Amino acid sequence: MPRVLVVDDEENLRLVLQTLLKKHGYEVQAAATAEEALARLAHFEPDFVLADVRMPGMSGIELVAELKRRGSEAVAIVMSAYGSVELALEAMKAGAYDYVAKPFKQDEVLLALRKAEEREQLRRENVRLREAVSAREGLGRMIGRSEAMQRVFRTIEKAAGYKTTVLVQGESGVGKELVARALHDLSDRAKAAFVAVNCGAIPGSLLESELFGHKRGAFTDAHADKRGLFEVADGGTLFLDELGELPAELQVKLLRVLQEGTIRALGATADKAVDVRVVAATVRDLAAEVKAGRFREDLYYRLDVLRIEVPPLRDRREDIPVLLEHFLGRLGARLGVRVMGVSAEARKLLVAYDWPGNVRELENVVERAVVLAEGSELGPEDLPERLHASSDPAKVFLASGDLSIKKMQAFMERELIMRALAATGGNKTAAAKLLEISHRALLYKVKDYGLG
Repeated sequence: MPRVLVVDDEENLRLVLQTLLKKHGYEVQAAATAEEALARLAHFEPDFVLADVRMPGMSGIELVAELKRRGSEAVAIVMSAYGSVELALEAMKAGAYDYVAKPFKQDEVLLALRKAEEREQLRRENVRLREAVSAREGLGRMIGRSEAMQRVFRTIEKAAGYKTTVLVQGESGVGKELVARALHDLSDRAKAAFVAVNCGAIPGSLLESELFGHKRGAFTDAHADKRGLFEVADGGTLFLDELGELPAELQVKLLRVLQEGTIRALGATADKAVDVRVVAATVRDLAAEVKAGRFREDLYYRLDVLRIEVPPLRDRREDIPVLLEHFLGRLGARLGVRVMGVSAEARKLLVAYDWPGNVRELENVVERAVVLAEGSELGPEDLPERLHASSDPAKVFLASGDLSIKKMQAFMERELIMRALAATGGNKTAAAKLLEISHRALLYKVKDYGLG
């Protein structure tokens, strides 16, 4: 039963509100002053405080501020007589959720409380989801219960404390920058800067100045000295995304930084020492780029000291349900919407889809669905057409043009195993029962198909 504390110096109004709210299922206590209300908190913890703005002694605004200072989770709604709406708005700035203008109709008070209840329930559910995900299935901002992601997490935890250069590889959208951030946040560099730059998004003519800085007069538009990103990241971490796009002349300068720990700005006559941990990422196969003569071999070996391969989402489908929970919680809080779950039919489509855009694409699809959803649960009708079109794994295989029965059987078997693992949250005993095979046979097939 929700608890309400009514605070108003008018006795008749207190009695009216107590009667009304009790009739509609609330547990109610009343206080004539803010001071009395604060004293009642010792033995009555309200979910909601309904307080007048103007009262003798401590005002309603001061009461709201004091509740916040004490760490009370009670949601405050202020009541304001005509002519003092400005005070009500001031109370909302102090932390009140809403206000009701006096004189009011009974329905207005009930509506304000119902809105506050829905908002508070959604907030608490979002907190619960985030805490559950963080505690069980995540590292930093990354989410994943699959063995493939657990291996990534373990590698990050082991490597974080060292200055060793890390090369993060994976398809677009898998979360390579999140890996770099986790390496930074778990290291003793966490209080220093984390700087990220996309080497493919800046023209080569500007990238050298961006990375290493320049002196005034170094070129036509150099009207003042500029610090480069290596200098900005001194003591911290520099994340070089899309490193495979780095021009050849800058590959030489990067190699020098990694070997000697010094940089030289454009137009400068002396080197400057920097202490930067470099994390690089690319979607390209750098070994192939070296063979093709597009990437320096010595730089490749300097970068490839420790490699972290982030698996695509299609190879870790058992992570999709927990990612859905995470995105629903985060989007619910950000967009202020009440979508709390995903129907079984929609979940099947989401698990079956191959996600060429990986986790980034999944998040975008969930956000679109949340905005379009009319109920409290996402259904198949809320999902894009491309998910419906690719839901049949047999059609996916046949579209490849391969007519091998043996390969088709292996493809379907792998697909069924991934779906069973996703449906059971990675529980292999339960998945084996769904597949009607022994637990031992499942373990063998999981290993054979590279599913963890």
